[in-house]
Amino acid sequence: MNRILIQDGLIIPMDKSLADGGELHYTGDVAVEQGKIVAAGPEGTIPADWKPDKIIDARGKAVLPGFINCHTHAAMTLFRSYADDLPLMQWLGEKIWPLEENLQSEDVYWGTQLAILEMIRSGTTTFADMYFFMDQVAQAVAETGIRACLSRGMIGVAPTRDEALKESKELVRNWHRQAEGRINVMLGPHAPYTCPPDYLDKVLEMAAELTVGIHIHLAETRDEVRDITKQYGKTPIRLMEEVGLFKFPVLAAHCVHLDEEEIEILKTHGVGVVHNPESNMKLASGIAPVSRMLEVGVKVGLGTDGPASNNNLDLIEEMRTAALLQKVSMQDPTAIPAYQALEMATRLGAAALGLSEEVGVIKPGYKADIILVDLNQPHFYPHHDPLAHLVYAARGADVDTVIIDGKVVMENREVKTIDTERVYWEVEQSARRLAGR
Repeated sequence: MNRILIQDGLIIPMDKSLADGGELHYTGDVAVEQGKIVAAGPEGTIPADWKPDKIIDARGKAVLPGFINCHTHAAMTLFRSYADDLPLMQWLGEKIWPLEENLQSEDVYWGTQLAILEMIRSGTTTFADMYFFMDQVAQAVAETGIRACLSRGMIGVAPTRDEALKESKELVRNWHRQAEGRINVMLGPHAPYTCPPDYLDKVLEMAAELTVGIHIHLAETRDEVRDITKQYGKTPIRLMEEVGLFKFPVLAAHCVHLDEEEIEILKTHGVGVVHNPESNMKLASGIAPVSRMLEVGVKVGLGTDGPASNNNLDLIEEMRTAALLQKVSMQDPTAIPAYQALEMATRLGAAALGLSEEVGVIKPGYKADIILVDLNQPHFYPHHDPLAHLVYAARGADVDTVIIDGKVVMENREVKTIDTERVYWEVEQSARRLAGR
């Protein structure tokens, strides 16, 4: 099935900013062929001689680009609700890392399948992942039809540091631009406090050799900033600039504790920043200066972080939290208006991942990563402002249809590429073994 016509929907193309002016949505059609959007516009835009193989009736539905989860650790679905209400380093050191030492490749495969199922059902079509056994993650991505940017997490102070470098190189060679081009691979040094400069030098050498970007955690907690400054005489952002990290495309998760000069550093180097508001709140890491970063032109996308520290993978919920958190922290109700939150979940997320020419908008020539949200729900009435509804009222369960790379992967809430019951069973077996139950 190569041609799909999405007909009579409320199209929210996300192809302009608020500053551009003009209509931000319209009622119309979208034509998809060979995995790409070939036409989009009001009724009458699609050529009369263009004949679809499938027509999707989108009356009563919002049609918009699929959501982009810019930072997560997908297989940590296995640890969801296992260890909560703890500080970050205690949570990692006493609870999560000991269980991760017992992870097997099949655990990561099924944990990732569960994460992808959850993401598709709430409208996410692309995710960026950093974890272990990444061949298994890539296999799950290939089989389920989702789009992903994958990184093998590297701990430079661990006994496996050299093995991690080797596995990262193999991941790039085996999976970069594979699965019909849906998989991109980045290098994943975990953070400055786990990857000292001499190790980062090796990562940067590999990034230059393989021509790939870097996914890293930066300035997540006050303790991190304090400890890095004490050890190296400068903050994590300034240290990364000094070691040359920002000479490469960088996806920087968190960036919570920044000063004005550091925000300017991120902008100058074109760093993509991932705001993870719910994880940051749950771990009491702080509130990132998102409004300020957006104001100066930093590319800020949204992420859920891992499902063990969130505890879900719902980008709709993350949008709402991001908007509300900035409003209350700045005591400004105009901070992060609804459309800007939608931008962070779509167009800006694509830019943060280096995919701004491929996904994130509904526009001819772009990949057909499209979702339909059912507006015939009590919490969407009356229909005053669909943009505000999608951010402040919508739920993940309102997503009705998901198209990725021109293929329908969910229709009428049924995910077509995943055996749901098998995933539930396998995940429960893995979780029981890991937790010693």
